[in-house]
Amino acid sequence: MTDALSKTRSSFYRRLYVAYLIDQGIQSVPALMEATGMPRRTAQDTITSLGELDIECAFEPIQGERHNSGRYVIKAWGAIDPAWVAAHAERLGAALGYR
Repeated sequence: MTDALSKTRSSFYRRLYVAYLIDQGIQSVPALMEATGMPRRTAQDTITSLGELDIECAFEPIQGERHNSGRYVIKAWGAIDPAWVAAHAERLGAALGYR
């Protein structure tokens, strides 16, 4: 893999990595920010864009809580193989420069 990722590849890797993290229990924007060091807006935009890869991500609110408390959950991976993503997660995170 080259040192510099193209914009297309980094966007694709970021989506895969965020979906993986959500699937592993890192299920809120603040938790994603903490795990990766990415800005809030990037985390939010990445979650929103998962659907473009046919990765179905849903927000599940916590009953009785205020201010949109809840968690994100991956409901379906579409054509993406989650086992492949899990096997390559460390490489994806490193390529993106995440912690």
